[in-house]
Amino acid sequence: MQVHRSFDTLSTINNPVVTTGTFDGVHLGHKVIIDRLNALATSIQGESVLITFHPHPRRVLYPETAGKGLKLINSQQEKIHLLDKAGLDHLVIINFTKEFAETTSQEFVQDILLGKLHAKIIIVGFNHHFGHNREGDYSYLYELTKTRDFKVEEIPEQDLENETVSSTIIRKALLEGRIQRANAYLDHFFIITGKLKDGHLKCMEVGFPTLEMIIEEDVKLVPPEGVYAVSLTVDGKRYRGMLNIKAFKESQVPSVQVHLFDYDSNFNLRGKEATITFHKRMRDELRLGSTLGLKLQLEKDKEEIEELIY
Repeated sequence: MQVHRSFDTLSTINNPVVTTGTFDGVHLGHKVIIDRLNALATSIQGESVLITFHPHPRRVLYPETAGKGLKLINSQQEKIHLLDKAGLDHLVIINFTKEFAETTSQEFVQDILLGKLHAKIIIVGFNHHFGHNREGDYSYLYELTKTRDFKVEEIPEQDLENETVSSTIIRKALLEGRIQRANAYLDHFFIITGKLKDGHLKCMEVGFPTLEMIIEEDVKLVPPEGVYAVSLTVDGKRYRGMLNIKAFKESQVPSVQVHLFDYDSNFNLRGKEATITFHKRMRDELRLGSTLGLKLQLEKDKEEIEELIY
């Protein structure tokens, strides 16, 4: 997948089949759109293109209301990885600013999608709106096809267990600690990717050395406090383990500490980039008053997690 951060190279894309959106989570509904995008691109010997935005539009347009405190399922790095894995040919990342938000739907379609990109087919999700004041939609695009040389297709709403699959619902499940439900909606495991550093000394003192994951983007959603069954992938190797999330102050990024079950302590992972995969939430965070209490609880957690098949 090629990643573009300007419009300068878009004219070189062959027979573009295009969609737009934030695609946070790259979830089940998004994959339906991407699969259709790729299928149509193949049918006309073209290439699939997703135009997305960074930062998230809500954080720019409504910093004190809808965008305040908004957490995203994926960091930008994670989203790029997941879209590449989904088979997308091109990703265009638009720097979303208040000035860009003034772009009308007519300007966005005629100047960018058709003028710079030369889109052959435009795909929109169910009830998708775009452009200034969200004035652009499928109906506008369909009317435009009568005078311009492109086609448009709308993807119908996708349901999972009678609930609409959306990034908002997945975020809610994650923030409530319902990892398995979120994973079902995503159609893949929730992940956190970042660099590792040494963990808390207190855990090492009781025989459970940890590594801490550095959360590099403050918009990255971190599940609630508690203990989780996870796996960690680094340098192509996968380790099973247990993870503890602890929040300190509201303004601070939570601490994410992982203890690996089958990790060779002689192999230094500090400074390495890794991906933590979340499988199940095991329990709430407990306030353990003594070192012995901590050791006994961690032993119990490990025993329960090791019984899981993952």
